[in-house]
Order: sequence, then C-alpha cells, then structure tokens
Amino acid sequence: MHKKILPYTSAHKDLSLRQKVGQLFMPAVFINDTEEEVTKMEQLIHDHYVGALCFFHSRASAATNFEGKKKVVHNEKSYNRLKTLIERYQKAAQQPLLIAIDAEWGLAMRIENTPQYPYAITLGALTNNLDLIEQVGQHIGLDCKEAGIHWNLSPVVDINSNPENPVIGYRSFGDSKDEVLSKAGAYLKGMASSGTLNSIKHFPGHGDTATDSHLGLPVIDKSLEELQENELYPFHQLIQNRVDSVMVGHLLLPQLDSEEPSTTSSKIITDLLRNTLGFDGVVISDALNMHAVSQRYPEKGKLEATAFAAGMDMLCFSEHVPEGITEILNTAIEAQIEQSFERIWQLKEKAFSHSKDTSLPKEPSGLNRLLAQNTLTELYGKAEEVSKIKSGEFLNLSVNNSSHNGFSVKIEEDLGQKQWDLTKDKATLETLLEKHQNVVLSIFPPAVKPKNNFGFENEVLDFIKHIIAQKNVLIYLFGNPYALDIMGLSPTSNAVLVYQDFPEFQEEAFQHFIGKLMAAGKLPVQLKTFQP
Repeated sequence: MHKKILPYTSAHKDLSLRQKVGQLFMPAVFINDTEEEVTKMEQLIHDHYVGALCFFHSRASAATNFEGKKKVVHNEKSYNRLKTLIERYQKAAQQPLLIAIDAEWGLAMRIENTPQYPYAITLGALTNNLDLIEQVGQHIGLDCKEAGIHWNLSPVVDINSNPENPVIGYRSFGDSKDEVLSKAGAYLKGMASSGTLNSIKHFPGHGDTATDSHLGLPVIDKSLEELQENELYPFHQLIQNRVDSVMVGHLLLPQLDSEEPSTTSSKIITDLLRNTLGFDGVVISDALNMHAVSQRYPEKGKLEATAFAAGMDMLCFSEHVPEGITEILNTAIEAQIEQSFERIWQLKEKAFSHSKDTSLPKEPSGLNRLLAQNTLTELYGKAEEVSKIKSGEFLNLSVNNSSHNGFSVKIEEDLGQKQWDLTKDKATLETLLEKHQNVVLSIFPPAVKPKNNFGFENEVLDFIKHIIAQKNVLIYLFGNPYALDIMGLSPTSNAVLVYQDFPEFQEEAFQHFIGKLMAAGKLPVQLKTFQP
C-alpha cells in the first residue's frame, strides 16, 4: 500500500471535523467509467477526504439499474481495470481508502473472468460439510485481497421465507433460521481467515417480501417478537461473534417505526441494533441511490444526514457527497461524528494491519466439483419412473438459452441419444414427441431472478408445461430451484436440482444420471410443487 494508515490517536488529533465526516462516505465507482468520470472521482476523493469506495461493474448494472433498460457492456479486461482503478483512487486519497465490493459468490458477481463460486441457495443444499462453505469464504476472501479489496459486503443472512422474493431468493442460504445461521457462520469463518472484512445483510431481514427495494419500499409488517423469533435470529447470534459490520436494508417495519424506513430509523438502527442487540461495530447502509429511499429525499444531502442521525456510520453509494458532508456538519452532534469516525478508523486499522497472507488465491474448479457432488438434490414424486426413463429409450431434450449444455452433449456422446434444443428444434420436436413417451429435459433458465418468469419466453414456457403434462419427464434444472414453480409440475413429477450451470456441476450431474453419483443435497427452501 502506498500510504500507511495513521494510528487512531493521530488521526483523531490531525483530521478536522469535516475530514472526519468525509471518512463516513462510500461513493460507488464503476469498472467501465470513462476517463472523465474517473478523474472527477479522483477529485472528489481528494477534496472531500472520502473514506471508502464500493466497486460496481457499470452504471447500467448497479443498484437501481433502471429496471434493466440500459445495456450492460461486457468487458473482457475488467479485472485488470479494477486493479488499475484501485491504484489510481488510492493515490488520489489523502488517507488510505477502504475498498469494498459485493462478492457474495466471488468477484464474478461484479467482475468478468474472475473466479465464481455457487450461490448461497446452492450452499444451502449441503446437509453437512460446513467445511466446504468455510473454504468458499476463504477462497473469496483471498481473491478479494489479491485484487486490492478489503471489504466483502457479504454474506446475506436474510431468511428467504417468501418464494416470491424478487431480490433475495438465490442469495439466501434458505428458509430455515438455523441453517442460515450455521452456513453464514462457516462462510464468515473462512473469510476471516483471509483477513477480509465482512458485512452481514440486510438488517433487520429482507427475506419475507415480494418487493424489490431497488425499485420500491418493501413492507415487513411483523411485531418485534415475530422478528426476534425468525428474521433477527441470525443477526443476533452472529453479532455476538463480533462481525465487522452490519448492512441495514431499505425496509419499512410499521410495527417498529410507522414513519421511517430502516435506513433512516433511529428506532431500528440505534434502539434495536445498537441498544437491544448490542452491536458496537460499523453500521453500513445499503446503496443510498436505491429508489426505496432515494425518492423520499429529493434534497441533496438530506438522506445522508437523516441516515447518519438515525445511527448509520458508513453511507454506501451516496450520490451527494459534498452536500451530505455539509448537511451532517450542520445538523449532527459532534460526539456522534467522533464515535462513527472511530468505528470506521478501527475498521481501517484492522484491514491495513492484517499480516499479508502468503497463500495465493486457489483455482475454484476443485472446490466447485466437491460442492456439486454434495449439493445435487433429487425431488422425486414418482421414483419408479426414473429408472424406467434412464434404462429405456428417451428423448434427450434441452432448453439451453445462452449456456453451454455439456450435460446433454455427454448424454449424446456416451449414450447415443441425440440432443435436441427446445428453443431451436420446435418443428422437429412435435414429430419426435409422438414417438417418445420418456423425456430427459435439461433446463438452463435464462435468468437467476424470478422477474418475467426467469427470462423464459411465454412460448417456450408453455411448451415445457405441455411436455411435462403429456410425457414421463425427468428434469435436470441447472439454475434457481424456484424456477420449477412456474413449469406446471405436479406432486408426481421427477426433478433433479443441479443449481449451477458450471462445467463441474454439469459433469457431476451426468455422473448422477448414469448412477455413479448419489444425490446428497437437500432442498433449502419450500417449493409449491414439492410440499412435504
């Protein structure tokens, strides 16, 4: 690092109050920004003593993302660009910056051509093997450190109890509070071993909502007792193990605070998180540009000052840094500024004093293969049909979309059953379906989020439903398990959840298909079709 972090005693004495407030701001920066935008950010960092940055891929993909209407440009050299920008921004800073990113399943969440690990919902399918999740946390932490990132804003500890949840879903370890707690704990342990800072999110619990807080304000209408029984449980337990930070989500909890969302609620941040649960570390906001809160505060700097007054320490994705600093200086109590500054500085001292880890990031392939072997999940409504389908002649049918389908290719190469793609060979399929009663259907959903039926075109979805209704079908799903709920399955349907489309997961799925791998995973959420 080009600059050494000052000890807190020196920083406390040397920095002015305005500079201390600047340390509480974490503006967003983007891999694909223009030179003009980068220069402007360098000036902002220098002039306003900004304390941290959060990296995103591009303005089109970040936070509110304008409902996906802007095209996201692919950049093959994103990783090199990330490292270059970190170096430039650190040089512009008068005190070392904390560099943060959302790397819930690895840097690949934001950066192309970087290691990717399974989504939390996949890890949620593990029935034991917490050491594998610990390894995931360690791998991701090492990847972050190698890139120059100190702070991974993860894991998600929301309990995904609402299948219609548009934004958490696959990012949660499941719908059981105990499973979420144990798996998040293993992930945190692994990340801590790498020296990477963490943040559990989205307090006080974003799992039971059907609203996306990027676009609107979700309402969680539950009493404190109900929240303590479920949503708050993993937060409370993990806080006792001294997590580095807690990220507060944009949620309205009318039974706790009928007027302010959690982002700007002292009843939720100060009274509940600080006083009741006893958290004394850094409280960081979810992105302040998200429509759930940004549209409530049109006056520049007002949202930042209100969130700070409620008890927030770090203001993530603030779009109005100078105005926010001025507003906080005009309205805040000096003692609170000093307290938040001390928390942030202690986090910096921890990040910059951690001894250099000599172990380099490892390739993800071996770990991903182990995870595939231990998460594959059978959902068999009529198991006797499965052996009949596998042992006889069947139609090797797939819905590939943009994924490479090595699974169906392997079936064709090793078992001689030609692969047919439902999206390309529909005319031929009508004739083929007349000749085949048994179908092996491999499905790669176009999207991982449930919006617009996981990206399936209506015609394709209708055809899938038609085949499931008419034939003996064995599904291999390489994606979000909630996608099964829109396919017209019945309780007697047979499906295998593979969760990811990684090559290792496809190869292990084939081993399962030919009987050489037993499915060891357990579905971590409830599906409408497969109710117990």
